[in-house]
Amino acid sequence: MDLIIARQQAGQSVKTILVAGLTGHSQMYLLRRVREGACRLDGAVVGNWGKRVEPGQRIEIDLDPDVETGSLPQAIPLDVIAEDDQVLVVNKPAGLLVHPTSRVKSGTLANAVAYRLAGQRFWFPHRLDQQTSGVLVVAKTAPAMRDLTRAWKFARKSYDALLEGCVTSDTMVIEAPIGRDPEAKPPWGVMATGKPALSRLRVVERCPEHTLVELEPVTGRTNQLRIHCAHIGHPVLGDGVYGTGGERLFLHASRLEVAGRQWQAERPW
Repeated sequence: MDLIIARQQAGQSVKTILVAGLTGHSQMYLLRRVREGACRLDGAVVGNWGKRVEPGQRIEIDLDPDVETGSLPQAIPLDVIAEDDQVLVVNKPAGLLVHPTSRVKSGTLANAVAYRLAGQRFWFPHRLDQQTSGVLVVAKTAPAMRDLTRAWKFARKSYDALLEGCVTSDTMVIEAPIGRDPEAKPPWGVMATGKPALSRLRVVERCPEHTLVELEPVTGRTNQLRIHCAHIGHPVLGDGVYGTGGERLFLHASRLEVAGRQWQAERPW
């Protein structure tokens, strides 16, 4: 199996890429394959799966096609936008994890997809934060996963968001580097030593206390839209990390265009 590192995955570890992209396999199985020398980064054997990656790099890992899936099938309802032999596209609700973690083994989107596909292998070429809703694509075949991953740097994404306060400018280009400081809370934020990050904002409607906007993440840094909105003094409504918090995060992945295909999902609020 080959995985091409997308722009928004820059700085992530080999472990993160494998676990997120190969949800049909357990983390322990993937770690075992790495330790057995079956994983390569740009042709070099990966000795430590904590190694950080850069866009355009290629991860290759030899997998046993008969190994048992790592996602427990669960009858969790899915809002299906589109499906064919290659992809399953869903409207992910806020609050739903995309895939299991070391602490959460069930009740995730991966568990729901495993049930719908009845044991068929699947991969996530991207993911959304747990509290973010919207369009999410699942690859149903390895070739589809490769095609989506290779095309991801050209993907166009649009988010709808409700921001705190009144945004006075009709359009904005937010350019502020984002980095990680493990000693800070939250660790990810705008900092001079961070990597370049650029977002575009367009006001859709102004309300007395909030502003409905359309956001486009030109780059793909961790928590980029939430960080950039807080940076201009208008956090996403309901953001408990970069804003004042609330019952839910009002950030919705409304439109996605990649590999010549387009999908959209109406916001639930």
